Amino acid sequence: MSGLLAGKRLLITGIITDASIAFSVAKLAQENGATVVLTGYGRLSLVERIAKRLPEPAPVIELDVTNAEQLAGIADKVREHVDGLDGIVHSIGFAPQSCLGGGFLDAPWEDVATAVQVSTYSYKSLATACLPLMGRGGSIVGLTFDATKAWPVYDWMGVAKAGLESASRYLALHLGKQGIRSNLVSAGPLRTMAAKSIPGFEQFETAWSERAPLGWDLVDQEPAARAVCALLSDWFPATTGEIVHVDGGYHALGA
Repeated sequence: MSGLLAGKRLLITGIITDASIAFSVAKLAQENGATVVLTGYGRLSLVERIAKRLPEPAPVIELDVTNAEQLAGIADKVREHVDGLDGIVHSIGFAPQSCLGGGFLDAPWEDVATAVQVSTYSYKSLATACLPLMGRGGSIVGLTFDATKAWPVYDWMGVAKAGLESASRYLALHLGKQGIRSNLVSAGPLRTMAAKSIPGFEQFETAWSERAPLGWDLVDQEPAARAVCALLSDWFPATTGEIVHVDGGYHALGA
């Protein structure tokens, strides 16, 4: 067995369709020697069907990151398939419609709280739930969208992503003594299922297509997936608390 992730055991969340960034991560990881376990939420049969499109069919574990009981049992569920974990991919985000599309001033706290719990706090809760499975050299990688700016229509999801970016730095601080890294990949806009749920998302598409120095392919998840796999590998042993931008260079430009 050879490859960048040879022998690695990975838990990958967030696959909904084969257009998901997480699907591309799982595919590349398997092609590079990793053993992959997936989690799914809601329509598990759909995730299981998508999982069969991977180079090797992967087991799917049900996980609602807002369910304390399921989080408490995730380590035992994972042990049914692998004896430990070398890496975790957090590709989870959700905000009620009131929190997106220009509703920033009107979204009620109950909806904002949901967005923050699912999109931000779950990064920490998933990591700590899986800590019994991880040892030194482990890597946790999440997906974000540049939270240093206020984006039209992104609203409270932008706030949740800012929290995610901060949470990753704090996770890096608190898990560093155990030799576990925490990093994020900040991808440019991609036509995933999550993107389709954002009213006015086409504003992102137009801006990136016109201005990204390297250009930007709205339907190519592989560049972001490659960055995730690199951070999961042993090639970044001293990198933690970092955000790697995979956006064609758009983040480097002025207004």
